[in-house]
Amino acid sequence: MKNREQVRNALNAIFMLLALVGVIVYFAMPAHHVVGLAIIGVALVVKIIEFFIRFMF
Repeated sequence: MKNREQVRNALNAIFMLLALVGVIVYFAMPAHHVVGLAIIGVALVVKIIEFFIRFMF
């Protein structure tokens, strides 16, 4: 149980970091909008994994 909480907390931290970096890349580098969106997409996948860990196990 405690191990699952640690994994969820780590995944949430990774999600927040990736989302922040993705938004910064998207707005700070107009030529790299696709890269920013890709980073945000990866962040969403990490969040979905965390969601399934929370409700499925």
